Amino acid sequence: QVQVVESGGGLVQTGGSLRLSCVVSVSFFSLYNMGWYRQVPGNERELVADITSGRSTNYADSVKGRFTISRDNARKLLSLQMNSLKPEDTAVYYCAVDLRGIRHWGQGTQVTVSS
Repeated sequence: QVQVVESGGGLVQTGGSLRLSCVVSVSFFSLYNMGWYRQVPGNERELVADITSGRSTNYADSVKGRFTISRDNARKLLSLQMNSLKPEDTAVYYCAVDLRGIRHWGQGTQVTVSS
């Protein structure tokens, strides 16, 4: 059974930084594409950033230049470094791993940016 566990959310002021982490308990971690998504109540879940097994990255326009996604295959860890945070970044952030055609989600971690 795949387990996806996020951590690192919290409350931060505008302009501040947070680092989200996601530990994925799965064999052959390095083979899978992964990503960070976020959701605000009443809205659809949206892609923030993703990274392929080959470490190619893709970012939503709204976070380009401020967020950085990375992976540590040895530690089975996916990270999201978030800098220059804005109130509109406030959301629940989810980690996801695509495993043989099925997307597995974590429970989410709340990020709140105060103005």
